[in-house]
Amino acid sequence: MSEQNELMQNADGTEPSRQAGKTKTARESRFHIVKRDGVTLTQAIVIRLIAILLALLVCGLVGVLLTKTNPFAIYGAIFKGAIGSARRVMSLLQDTAMLLCVALAVTPAFKMRFWNTGAEGQVLVGGLATAACMFYLGGKVPEGLLIVFMLIASLVAGALWGIVPAIFKAKWGTNETLFTLMMNYVAMQLIQFCIMSWDKSGSAVIDPGDLRYGWLPELFGQKYVLNILVVACTCAAMYVYLKYSKQGYEITVVGESENTARYVGINVKRVIIRTMAISGAVCGLAGFLIVGGTSHSISKETAGGRGFTAIMVSWLAKFNPLYMIMTSFLLVFLQKGAQEIATTQRLPEAFADILTGIILFFIIGCEFFINYRIAFRGKRKEEA
Repeated sequence: MSEQNELMQNADGTEPSRQAGKTKTARESRFHIVKRDGVTLTQAIVIRLIAILLALLVCGLVGVLLTKTNPFAIYGAIFKGAIGSARRVMSLLQDTAMLLCVALAVTPAFKMRFWNTGAEGQVLVGGLATAACMFYLGGKVPEGLLIVFMLIASLVAGALWGIVPAIFKAKWGTNETLFTLMMNYVAMQLIQFCIMSWDKSGSAVIDPGDLRYGWLPELFGQKYVLNILVVACTCAAMYVYLKYSKQGYEITVVGESENTARYVGINVKRVIIRTMAISGAVCGLAGFLIVGGTSHSISKETAGGRGFTAIMVSWLAKFNPLYMIMTSFLLVFLQKGAQEIATTQRLPEAFADILTGIILFFIIGCEFFINYRIAFRGKRKEEA
C-alpha cells in the first residue's frame, strides 16, 4: 500500500487528493486562425474583388500624398494607361498573352511539386535560339522555312534547358529551386556572350536591324494577333493535357505523393524529366514569340521578369489554365496603369514599381482570407 501511495503522488510530492477541486485559468489568445472549409467560387471572387478595391484605394492615397493629385485622376490614369487607345489595348493583350504563355509553361512542373524558378532562363534560351536562326539563316532560306526553323530551335532549346535540372533532381535528388534559379544567370551570360560575338560595337542588345529576317507576319493588319492566337491555342491544349490526358493524371499523382505514384506503377523519374521538357519547351515558345513576333531583338532583358511573375499567376489561378487568363490580364492591366501614373506625373519608374508592389501585396494577401478565417475566443477554465 505504501508503494501505491508513492506512485499516486505527483512529481512535487503533493497527493492528488490535495489538488482535487482546484482549477486554474489559462490565458489564451483572443483569436486564432482556422482553415476554411467549403469556400465557394463566388465567395473567393468576392474576396479577391475586395482586395483589388482596397489596393486601388491605397494606391490612390499614396498617389495623393506623393503627387497632390485628385485620386480620381489617378484612377483615370490607370484605365488610360491600359485601354486608353486601340494601340494600348493591343499592347495590353499582347503582354497578357506573353505572361500567360510563361505561366502555362511553369504550371505542369508546379502541379508536380517541382518548383521551377528557371522560366526566365528557359524563355531567354528560347529567344536566343530564335535570334541565332534569324542571324545565321536570314536571307539564305525562304521566310516560311526560316520561321519553322526558328520555332523548332526555340522549342528544343527551352526543353533542353528544362531537362538539365530535371535529370539532376530525378537521379540525385538535387534542390530544383536553386538549380533552376542559377540557370537563369547562366542563360543571361550566354546571351551576353553571343551578343558580343554578333555585334562588335559593344552594344548590350541585338537590334531589329541585325535580325531583319524571320519576323512573324501580321494578321488583320495588326502586329500581335498571331502571338495572341498561338497563346490561346496553347492555353486550350494545356487545359486538356492537364485535365484529361493520362500524362496529366500522372503529374497530379506525382505531385500528391511520389510514394503513391511508385506504388501504382508510375515511373516518377520519367514523369519529372518529361514534364520539365514540356515546361521548358513552352517557355521556349514564349521566347520565340517575343523575339520573332514582338521585339525582333535579343538581350538579357528579353524575358522582362515574366518568368517570376508567371509563378504568381499560376499559383493564384490554382494551376488552372483558364483562370490564368483572368489573372494574367489583371496583373498586366494594373502594371500598365501604374506606369501611366508615373509617366503623367513625371515621377521616376520606381513609383510605378511601388504601386505595382502594393497591388500585388493585396492580391497575394487575399489568398490568406480565402483559405483561412480568424476565430475569436475569450478566457476559459481548465481543470487540473
